Amino acid sequence: MKELKKLWKFMEGYKEIYLLGMICIILSQMVTVVSPLVIRTTIDSIIGNETINSNIVIKVVNYLGGREYLRDNIWIAGGILILIAILRGFFLYFKNTLAGKTAENTAKKIRDSLYDHIQRLPYEYHVKSETGDLIQRCTSDVETIKRFLSIQLVEVAGSLFMLILISNVMINLNIKMTFISIATMPIIFIFAFIFFTKIKIAFKDSDEAEARLSTILQENLTGIRVVKAFARQRYEVEKFDSINKEYRDKTYRLIRLLAIYWGSSDFICFIQIGLVLVVGSMWAVKGEVSLGTLVAFTTYVNMLLWPIRQLGRTLTDMGKTVVSIRRIEEILKEPIEILVENNKEPKINGNIVFKNVYFQYEDNKPVLKDISFSIKAGSTLAIIGPTGSGKSSLTYLLARLYDYNNGSIRIDGIELKDIDKFWVRKNIGIVLQEPFLYAKTIKDNIKLKDPTVDDTQMYESAKIASIHQDITSFEKGYNTYVGERGVSLSGGQKQRIAIARTIINQCPIVIFDDSLSAVDTETDIAIREALNKRKNKSTTIIISHRISTVCEADKILVLDKGKIVQIGNHNTLIKDEGLYKRIFEIQNSIDDLDEFKLNA
Repeated sequence: MKELKKLWKFMEGYKEIYLLGMICIILSQMVTVVSPLVIRTTIDSIIGNETINSNIVIKVVNYLGGREYLRDNIWIAGGILILIAILRGFFLYFKNTLAGKTAENTAKKIRDSLYDHIQRLPYEYHVKSETGDLIQRCTSDVETIKRFLSIQLVEVAGSLFMLILISNVMINLNIKMTFISIATMPIIFIFAFIFFTKIKIAFKDSDEAEARLSTILQENLTGIRVVKAFARQRYEVEKFDSINKEYRDKTYRLIRLLAIYWGSSDFICFIQIGLVLVVGSMWAVKGEVSLGTLVAFTTYVNMLLWPIRQLGRTLTDMGKTVVSIRRIEEILKEPIEILVENNKEPKINGNIVFKNVYFQYEDNKPVLKDISFSIKAGSTLAIIGPTGSGKSSLTYLLARLYDYNNGSIRIDGIELKDIDKFWVRKNIGIVLQEPFLYAKTIKDNIKLKDPTVDDTQMYESAKIASIHQDITSFEKGYNTYVGERGVSLSGGQKQRIAIARTIINQCPIVIFDDSLSAVDTETDIAIREALNKRKNKSTTIIISHRISTVCEADKILVLDKGKIVQIGNHNTLIKDEGLYKRIFEIQNSIDDLDEFKLNA
């Protein structure tokens, strides 16, 4: 199977160890096969008087003191069986150790490959994918593969060797009893393969249902504030219950198939054991087989039935593993984002020119249409417009999170697509509307890009972001642990820490994507005043819905339905009849109303 070939590639560096583990299980099976022969020889030729036909057995018996001596010291046979058990345990220990080591290292390699690949996938992929499903593939699916490698696959070699070895031994003992002993085995084989085709589909359904359950759980825990704020607990419980029932039903179908297989195979196996006992006993009474041979065959049948019966489990786990490998391969097959394309890393000052730029996420649904404007290095550009007008999309193009379909974007005279994505993003700092903070200290979050940055620079960035005083008021200051996604901070505090994190990098181009929305007006003014003092240090792009936030910009773009409908500075735009003036008048009337209510 091509999936197992892919798994074999992941085992690179540990294949030899795994093969050694297979050799160990083969040796343990060889030792195990000797036990019934020792019992048969003891019953028939030591206790009984049957002639020993094997030259090897004769030499061993003579070496141990002869038949009479062994008959008087029957404990020696027991000692041999104990020694065989010890040897078998020794080989099994090394088999488990070597297979386990290979499985753990292979699983680590798969997890590393997945994580590395996911990091390199384009922004567009992450927008469309479900986080819970990705987590499922990186955890549960990898664990399924690890379990198969450590337990099932290594057993296949032992089982195949056991079948060949025991069949050969049984034929040499009594060919008629051999045919009786394997009478039902073809039925078990056929049943196992039919079962394999069913279980693969059932496992895929169960695995995908579990992924959906993980997604619901992840979304709920991440958005628990929203759930609480809107009193959606009952709705969320009902939604989870619905998905949970689906997962239960599909997993129950999987369990039901397993129960059918194990119950049916047990029934067939007991029939086979009963057949050997009944026919063997009849032949033993007639003298056609010895009592020792009957005991040996009874033992061998159990040894044979176990790996054949385990074939169903092996095929089950193989089915699970095949599905898991396919799900992992689906991620690894996704084309990664090439960050270094042309090895072009020009010095970036911040002169930006958009010329007739068109962009669309989906065919025939343009988001930006014929966008043309320019920004001088060190100046401030503000973008304002209704929700969905394309403001954020414009900045995504500048950071090359997406590439424009038509037109031209130039930075310092160089076509943006000719500059490596890695270099573009290194020189453009973006503060998003919904800032993401890691479950680390405030210092770690601000110094995220470069932990070696001097603390003085960190304090300066925090002061510009108007968050320094808040941080110093915390008991542990900059060493305050902010919790997952910055849960211990307010929305405004998170935004300002994100601003400080961007400013500390001293990028020549800085974009604020509505990142002052969660701060109060006074703090907004303080941050803008601090940013104005940095004028000429970087080109600044501010996206906002507030006129007060954008009014001091050197140039203001007014976007509507993906087009630039107005362009100019605050003083010129409020004189023109258009969207900007309407927004200005609406916000002014709201501010006047709020002031009236306060004074009333």
